Amino acid sequence: MTAEITGAKGDQAFRRQERLGRWPEMTYGGVLSFLRRSYSRDLGGVDAVVSGVPFDSAVTFRTGTRLGPQAIRAASVQLAELKAFPWGVDPFETLSVIDWGDAWLDPHHPATVGPAIEAHADAILASGARMLTLGGDHSISLPLLRAHARRFGPLALVQVDAHCDTWEDDGTRLDHGTMFARAVAEGIIDVARSSQVGLRTHNDADPDFRILTAPWIHRNGIDAAIAAVRERAGDAPVYLSFDIDALDPAFAPGTGTPVPGGLASWQALELVRGLDGLDLAGMDLVEVSPPFDHAEVTALAAATLAHDWLCLLARQKAARSARSAGPDGIS
Repeated sequence: MTAEITGAKGDQAFRRQERLGRWPEMTYGGVLSFLRRSYSRDLGGVDAVVSGVPFDSAVTFRTGTRLGPQAIRAASVQLAELKAFPWGVDPFETLSVIDWGDAWLDPHHPATVGPAIEAHADAILASGARMLTLGGDHSISLPLLRAHARRFGPLALVQVDAHCDTWEDDGTRLDHGTMFARAVAEGIIDVARSSQVGLRTHNDADPDFRILTAPWIHRNGIDAAIAAVRERAGDAPVYLSFDIDALDPAFAPGTGTPVPGGLASWQALELVRGLDGLDLAGMDLVEVSPPFDHAEVTALAAATLAHDWLCLLARQKAARSARSAGPDGIS
């Protein structure tokens, strides 16, 4: 009897076949998938795919973000224990989410990394699922944006960041501060629909994004920032690229290029929750560097931001189902 009970429980992240719902398991034990979702590469019926890109060869200061995906997964597990705050619902009753694991990369052949990330994203997006990608340094956003633009067309970028990441280069440099300038040049993001939020560094050549600096948000409030981002994006497909260094180092010390004066955790969470109702095409959460973290505070913030984006997808799916069912509840 003991063997039978033991064999039926534990490590459901790779043993459970059902994609919806939750299961009882110690939050501190077992295989640490993101939000305790099943590890799988079966995309049938999947709404959202979480995957990691453990790459940090493009950083310009402190390394360590290659360890980010695993740290974010580990920090996410308690979020799978209770219903989602502030909505009071279980998003996984509605949204089918899997953890793909990590994209396969060969960092010792840097020229292959971007194409490998693109191919990884193309395969997932072809299924119709949305992607939540855990970095890794911010350079991974460019191949992800290319793949998403092939799927959705030019994207409204919502970049939450301490840095503009639009520095000019020769077009071949591997750098986590140049990718959005390249994305603009390639036409894969619609600058007229795009916003940069939380900036507190200067660039003379910054493209014509709607720029909401951290001091502007502190003076005008997070509600004003949300309204500006929403108005700018309109009905375009929105790609959210969240660099954890958008948060003040007091709330996210575990990052490679910390800049004082940033957003508080609550402001960042309100911003993500404020995107509800927009056409959410994809999200990446980047630049978590565990070697510089303390008590998991950076990884916890990252996991919660990513969790809340999935909750928005769940809310939108539930709303679509309710509309299709009609007033009598029959579809």
